Amino acid sequence: MPEKKRILFICTHNAARSQMAEGLVNQILAESHVAQSAGTKPSRVHPLAIEAMAEIGIDISNQWSKRIEELRGINFDYVVTLCSDAEEICPFFPGKEHIHRGFQDPASIEGGHDQVLAVFRKVRDEIREWIEATFITK
Repeated sequence: MPEKKRILFICTHNAARSQMAEGLVNQILAESHVAQSAGTKPSRVHPLAIEAMAEIGIDISNQWSKRIEELRGINFDYVVTLCSDAEEICPFFPGKEHIHRGFQDPASIEGGHDQVLAVFRKVRDEIREWIEATFITK
């Protein structure tokens, strides 16, 4: 069996988008890929990211926010930056292929639980669709 392709997802806080992407790859592409995520200013995994992922049967409650420095020295096949806000600065991290695909930051949304969760669901589904379209054939 060929070695799994390694993907690193980077976002500033490593709290929502990159955490959901890590969980999605490790669940839906587990036979061919392995993912990790990190941030330039890691915080904590957002509780609504955990909730939105649990709704589709993926448990990311044991994941944690990591600094990109913790993953230096690992050879990644793909380094994916997910930051979309102009104010966010996503660093360059060496990998065989760098991909930038911005998604809305659901953690920046204000409102009630249901309103904000709806944005987490939307972003989760967009990331899943993009991951399936991008990595299933890679």
